[in-house]
Parts: sequence; structure tokens; C-alpha cells
Amino acid sequence: MWSFKSRRRVPALGIVLAAALAAIVLATACKPKNRGVMTEGSAAASASAAPAGTLTGPCGDYVNQVCGKIGSKNGACEDLKKAAELLSPATCTAAQRDMNYTLGKVKEQRKLCDQLATKLCGEIGKDTETCQLVETQTKQFQPERCKMMFDHYKEVVAELKKMEEKNKPLSAEVQSKIAASDAPAFGPPNAKVTVVEFSDFQCPFCSRAASVVTQIREKFGSQVRFVFRQFPLGFHKHAQLAAQAALAANAQGKFWEYHDLLFKNQTALDEPALKKYATQLGLDPTKFQGALNDKETAAKVEADKALGNLAGVQGTPTMFVNGKRIQNPTNFADVSKAIEAALKS
Repeated sequence: MWSFKSRRRVPALGIVLAAALAAIVLATACKPKNRGVMTEGSAAASASAAPAGTLTGPCGDYVNQVCGKIGSKNGACEDLKKAAELLSPATCTAAQRDMNYTLGKVKEQRKLCDQLATKLCGEIGKDTETCQLVETQTKQFQPERCKMMFDHYKEVVAELKKMEEKNKPLSAEVQSKIAASDAPAFGPPNAKVTVVEFSDFQCPFCSRAASVVTQIREKFGSQVRFVFRQFPLGFHKHAQLAAQAALAANAQGKFWEYHDLLFKNQTALDEPALKKYATQLGLDPTKFQGALNDKETAAKVEADKALGNLAGVQGTPTMFVNGKRIQNPTNFADVSKAIEAALKS
């Protein structure tokens, strides 16, 4: 992670990603390790570092009551859980009787973060998606983190404005390019709503998005055209070949069936496994092998990645609804809401 020893040397991007975006990144996307963000590997490490066990008795009741009032994602809730592990049942019982004191102290500590969120949203626009991100994440921050962001306020604002710029709908030209008919898709080409996803078969978050894709097809049917683009990340050892294998299956009309098999078997994506899945689907093995190793197939994957870069894709899954980036493509409710809005517009 970035060093915070010298204010002059702290990269602004590191501040924003480490402080304002870390939770979102962990929840919704695989990202390249060299971008200063946590990937699914570090997410697992963070999870394993979390305190084990669940508090019970008076201390468990005390923590549950406080966290129920301030929000379980509030940073103070996590601090309280750790502190309560060291307290005696008698102390926690006494603390319950004077819970208003605890709530007052939490509210007092939250003032700085609330002020930060209000000020940042005033800079970037209260109705923007970036403001919503700021409001959501600052509720989880410790006061020290909010103070750090205040100390680098101009830099943080600059990066958030860049983020908001990236979140703006794609131009008509870029929308047309990423939605072109050269990629696997379902739904009529003339549908009012076009959804484009950039995905990586080895990314665990993309597996979650795959279930969203199924729900899109079931709920919206012919109202939506869905286009799948390859965006294998370099640090995923088998992602590139898996992408080529999916296109080889597409050449025999079995893309979506193969797509589902890959996401169900993300821990087995080496070449023998890819061939096995092709056999399971009854694909011609000679044609499959030929397409898998064909330079043209690899070039198609690279072309998709180039389109992703053009659209500002920085991690997977990334999903666009009529050119508008979806903040949480692993959540069907969010995606469905965006599609419904586009259908009504």
C-alpha cells in the first residue's frame, strides 16, 4: 500500500483508492495489482485477518445494541467489537445502562466524517454517483482516515472529479463500438436497451455478475440486448486462454453454455479442463482445438481488451447500460434498476 509518512509524497490516487474506494473494490471487482488497489487476493487476506468468533452474553448484547443504532458498517462498530472482547460481562452490563453516553461519543467522532462527506459532495455535485459513493464509504471510515483526507483535500477532490468524469455515459461513438455485433450476445440488435459487460473468467466477482446476466435474460427477455466482451486480467494465469476457449465455443454456437461452465469451475481453467468442458457440450474437438490456438482468436480477445481500455475499463466485471457505467454489476437490483430506467427514458 501507499506510504503516508510524508504528506508531500503521498500520491493522491493512493489516498482516494485506499480510503474512499477500497470497500467498493473489494465488493465488486477484480483489479490489476499495480493500480494501488486491493484485489480479490488481498480481500481474502483481510477477511482472514478479521477477529474470529462471535460475542455472546452481556457484551454481545451491548455490541449488538450499539451497532444496531449506529450501523454495522460504521468503523466505530468494529472498534467496539474488538474492545468488548476484553471487557468483563459486568462491565458490559453497566455499559448497557449508560448506552447514551457511547452513542453520544460516536456521534461526536462522526462529525468530522460527516463534514467531509458534505463538503466533498458540494464540490462534485450532490446528485452524482460519486457523491453517493462518498456518503456510503465515509460512514465506515475512522475519524483518522477522514482527517487524513481533509489534510489532502484538494488532491482528493481532484481525483473524485476524475472519477466522476469517468462515470459519465460513454460517447455515442464508443457505445457503438463496444456494442458491435462481433461479440457473443443475446437479445435483438434493435432493443431499446443494450447492456455490455467486460469480464474475466477467472475473476470471482465476475462469477457473481454471471448470475446477474442470467437474471437479466429471465426478467427482461427481448427488451434487452446483452453483449459480452473479454477482458482477461494479466495476473489471472488462466484467464487469457479461458477467454479464447469461450470464443472457440462461440464459433460452434455454444458460447453461453460454455460461459456457464467456466464460471462454475473457476478453479479448473487450465487447457485440459477447457477441452473437457468442450467435450461435455458435444463440441467438435478438432475445430475447438484449432480455434483455441488460432492467432485470430487471440487477436479477438486483444481487440476486446482494447475496446475496454477505450471505455475506461479498469477492472472486472465492468458493465454498461446504454453507455452508463453500473457501479455494482454484481447486484441484480442495481442493474435491474438501471435497465428499467433506460427502458422508461
